[in-house]
Amino acid sequence: MSEKPFERFVGIIRELRDPETGCPWDLKQTHVSLKPYMIEEAYELLDAIEREDDEELCGELGDVLLQVVLHAQVAKDRNAFAIDDVIERIADKMVRRHPHVFGDVKAETAEQVIRNWTEIKQSEKADGPKSVLDGVPKSMPAAARAHQMGLKAGQKNFDWRSAADVWSKVDEEFHELQHEMQTAEDSQNVRKQRLHELGDLMFASAQLARWLGSDAESVLKSACDRFESRFRVLETSFGERSMADASDEELEQKWQEVKAQLANPTGKSLK
Repeated sequence: MSEKPFERFVGIIRELRDPETGCPWDLKQTHVSLKPYMIEEAYELLDAIEREDDEELCGELGDVLLQVVLHAQVAKDRNAFAIDDVIERIADKMVRRHPHVFGDVKAETAEQVIRNWTEIKQSEKADGPKSVLDGVPKSMPAAARAHQMGLKAGQKNFDWRSAADVWSKVDEEFHELQHEMQTAEDSQNVRKQRLHELGDLMFASAQLARWLGSDAESVLKSACDRFESRFRVLETSFGERSMADASDEELEQKWQEVKAQLANPTGKSLK
C-alpha cells in the first residue's frame, strides 16, 4: 500500500465531501449536525473499554477518529482549518504542557504534573483573569461536570479535608431535603425548593464519590447496571404471567429474592 493509513483515511473523507462526486449524506453534515454522533461514538468507546474487548475497542477508536477527521474536513471546506492544523495544535500543546519531559521543569509526581498543567493552562489565557472552572464544559453530563468542578475547586484549596467531612455535608443536604419533603404545602415554589435541595444533595454525593476514589458517573452507572441485572431476572421470574398484575407485596418479595439470588450485598431496595 503506497499511502500511509492515516493519509488514506483523510483522502477517503475528502472524497466523501467532494461537492461533485461525494456522498449526499456526508455533504449535508455540519459541526452542529454531527454533535450527537460524536457523543454516541464516545459512549460506545467507553462500553468497549469496560468490556475489555480489544477488537471492539480498535473499531470504536476508529469511529471516534472518523468524527475528528470529518469535523476537520467540514472546517476545511469552509476555509477555517484542516486536520493538519488540528494535529499541529495538539502536538504543540502536549509539548508546552509537559515541560518536565520536553523542558527543564521538574515534576516527579502525578500531582505535580497536574499542578503544572493547570498553571500553564491558566497562563495561556491572555484576555484577563479566568476562573479555574472555565475549563469545565457546561455541555458535559451533570454527574461528570460535578466531579470536575469539585476537582477544579480543590486546585484553589476549596475542598473538604476528608471523606468524613464530605459525608457530613451529604447528611446535611439530606436533612434539608427531608425538611422540604415534610412540608404539607405543595405549591410551585415548594416543588422548586425541593428540586433545589435535591440538586444540592446530588452535588454533595458526587463529591463524596470523588473522595471515595471514584466518580459519580461511574458509581451511578454501576447502580444502573445492578438494577438492570436484577430487573431482567425479576421479569423472567413471572414466566407467562403479567408482571403488571402483581401486587406491590409480591413485587417486593420477588425483588428481594432476586437480590439474594444474584448475591448482591446492597441492602437497600431499589424499588
